[in-house]
Amino acid sequence: MTETIALFGAGGKMGVRLARNLVKSEFRIAPVEVGEAGRQRLKSELGLDCVEADAALDGAEVVVLAVPDTLIGRVSHALSPKLKPGTMVVILDAAAPFAGHLPERPDLTYFVTHPCHPPIFNDETTEAGRRDHFGGIAAKQSIVSALMQGPEEAYALGERVAQAIWAPILRSHRVTVEQMALLEPGLSETVCATLLAVMREAMDETVRRGVPETCARDFLLGHLNILAAVTFKEIDGVFSDACNKAIQFGKPRLMRDDWLGCLDGPEITESIRRIT
Repeated sequence: MTETIALFGAGGKMGVRLARNLVKSEFRIAPVEVGEAGRQRLKSELGLDCVEADAALDGAEVVVLAVPDTLIGRVSHALSPKLKPGTMVVILDAAAPFAGHLPERPDLTYFVTHPCHPPIFNDETTEAGRRDHFGGIAAKQSIVSALMQGPEEAYALGERVAQAIWAPILRSHRVTVEQMALLEPGLSETVCATLLAVMREAMDETVRRGVPETCARDFLLGHLNILAAVTFKEIDGVFSDACNKAIQFGKPRLMRDDWLGCLDGPEITESIRRIT
């Protein structure tokens, strides 16, 4: 069976990414975009003509909301009265669902999916694959998905949609919405993005203190590569005694004793509240 997907926000940055993959998939696509610039972009880049919302929803088994987190609540509530029972609504981030911004419609299926992005350790052999840092173009990436509500058998359809929009796929992981929120913003943004920002600030400081910028960048990124390979067991190796000593004394200098508390439920809830 070839299902129809109504793609809302089809002319935005994320929407065009998804539409580009959907036109190559098994699904029929009904793109919806309210902005004229987005409509033109979709037409010029993919040759797709947008349709009105009611036309897109007529016969659509799946509705994908490719809109910002801050608009998910407003858009989903506006669409809810128009959705027939059993329709699957796909949300691309756990934030709004976790925060309770989706309509109370127990007869709808809510499916949440998000990309892991291509890993830094990979087997990409093409230049396009190596340069596809976001994913969904040429590099394989893993994905996470959650069936928030709906019949268990609906998960298979949701996963097929997720694998189509985020293709090419490395692995597909099933999690809960709560676990997805722990992954993002918790693990990926609060921890990873913050520590990367700190690394960049440290690099800039070494440049301010006289190290040539290109030298500092090469040194940091090269060490990031090998140190990450050892830390995440990508290779069979260990840190030197000097490196272990630097970690022993560096960690309490850089990190609060209770820093893992940033992954506690109340902190995750507050972080999501700030972005939705």
